[in-house]
Amino acid sequence: MTPDTAPEPTTPRLLVLRALGLGDLLAGVPALRALRRAYPNHELVLAAPAELEPVAEVTGAVDRLLPASAPGRGVPRSLDWSGPPPDVAVDLHGNGPPSHRLLMALRPLKLLAFAHPDTPEIDGPPWYAEEHERDRWCRLLQAYGIDADPGDLHLPRPRTASPAPGAVVLHPGAGSPARCWPVERYAAVADRLCARGLRVVVTGGADESDLVARLAKQAGLPDTDVFGGGLPFGRLSALVADAYAVISGDTGIAHLAVAHATCSVTLFGPVAPSRWGPPAGPRHRALWYGPEGDPHGRRPDPALLRITPDDVLRAVDELPGTRNL
Repeated sequence: MTPDTAPEPTTPRLLVLRALGLGDLLAGVPALRALRRAYPNHELVLAAPAELEPVAEVTGAVDRLLPASAPGRGVPRSLDWSGPPPDVAVDLHGNGPPSHRLLMALRPLKLLAFAHPDTPEIDGPPWYAEEHERDRWCRLLQAYGIDADPGDLHLPRPRTASPAPGAVVLHPGAGSPARCWPVERYAAVADRLCARGLRVVVTGGADESDLVARLAKQAGLPDTDVFGGGLPFGRLSALVADAYAVISGDTGIAHLAVAHATCSVTLFGPVAPSRWGPPAGPRHRALWYGPEGDPHGRRPDPALLRITPDDVLRAVDELPGTRNL
């Protein structure tokens, strides 16, 4: 074959499936970075919701995002993959078999995934339901000989200026009603923090404008301190990175606070912090009474409702540099 007709050399491709939310992607950053180190010459393609593209970019691990999503926490029906099969596919989405079969349909040369009795052709490590999310995916890779550090989770400082530097950020929403602490309790916390002379701002997702407005009204916050409707990731990241503290339920913004080493108080229920909580250390307080319940419940979980505004304020006082305000 002459040089004029020789095919262009192709870059090997590594496909990672994690078609979930913001918090899920941030919890998967240590595994993504481990894959980046293990396969430095591969194009690392992340199958995830399109709106997470700026998040994937700042991890420093992802070359390209392949839009993929499903209702709830489901598995996408298909992936818009083109060209030859992936050289490597990695299931960071779940323990299968739906996510396994989605990737196997692409005929990857190698598939990294947890074992499941319904996909016996995958010789992966066992899945432990009670394992912490960051540890789980690092253990998966370690089983395949890839060194992974669950603590490799921090994001670089945003270039965007914060819209409210030094503020306490309250985020009342979450992925399900079971994880939403009552608005009136957030308002009580806001009142007390404002009385201490702190600036308090409220954030919410694209579909949480009414929730944010209710909290802002009950707390008497000015419009300048209300960020409803879903801030673009760059502004949200900057807001969290320069915040005094972030107070929220078990949802994406809590993981963003961890990624920026911003002080946080996270209210857990119905899922325990042993599975989704922040790393140990003085900058993060996880409030949890238990027992575990239904994470998809249509009402605030009883364990979450055991947390009081006084509990939250005591936790704020225990954060570094905040005592006796």
